[in-house]
Amino acid sequence: MDEDPTPQDGLREAAFFDLDKTIIATSSATAFSRPFLAGGLLTRRSVVRTAYAQLLYQLGGADEDQTERLRAQLSRMVAGWDVSQVSAIVAETLHESIDPTVYAEAVALIAEHHDAGRDVVVVSASGAEVVEPIAAILGADHVIATRMNVLDGRYTGEIDFYAYGPNKASAIRELAEVEGFDLAASYAYSDSVTDAPMLGAVGHAFAVNPDRALRRLAVERGWGTLSFVRPVPLFPPRARIVTAGVVTLVAAGVLVTWLLLRRRRRST
Repeated sequence: MDEDPTPQDGLREAAFFDLDKTIIATSSATAFSRPFLAGGLLTRRSVVRTAYAQLLYQLGGADEDQTERLRAQLSRMVAGWDVSQVSAIVAETLHESIDPTVYAEAVALIAEHHDAGRDVVVVSASGAEVVEPIAAILGADHVIATRMNVLDGRYTGEIDFYAYGPNKASAIRELAEVEGFDLAASYAYSDSVTDAPMLGAVGHAFAVNPDRALRRLAVERGWGTLSFVRPVPLFPPRARIVTAGVVTLVAAGVLVTWLLLRRRRRST
């Protein structure tokens, strides 16, 4: 990381991280397609649509217009969903859906910022019900995410706040006012040119696995460029933990049995 300028008196520093393809190697909005399908929230047709959107996103082919259409499609799709059911599915399937896709480089960078005394903020266009649990396992201090309108415990399909493009930068400035962040001494990381306003809001901007447009812009504006290539699980899969426990118990039982038999033989 670059050397920090001295923060303004009484102000702190922060590091703002985009989520999709910056911290994780996938799209958080579509990573839960399978469990949402199993829970009856999605149809197979809608899963195919989100899979196509995910492919475009992974290939970097989703421009601003396509991303806006995806937002409108997702808004229509979630209308009527029970918020508590969504939260329960996310909580139950968080590790299997997200955990293996987290970039090791991002985890190390988050730890580095924390060690330097900076707050870490996850900033994502995905819904808060998805982003907040992911941010929690990463140890983030704050979350800026899209917030859907809710009535009687269900999504109406309307959006109260869309954390996308210039809205991210506005939310970052508002949070800085509340928390006392010196944005000139703070950091931001993203993969997409649509986050140019967010990157431009801080003194230290970094393009992570940038799309072509962001790579060009980073060169023009003198922003750093980083490459994250190692998605790794944050926690061992539960199945491995269970298996390891069973093996340990069996081994302990065999050892105890062997010791008892040996003692008997010696006594006779």
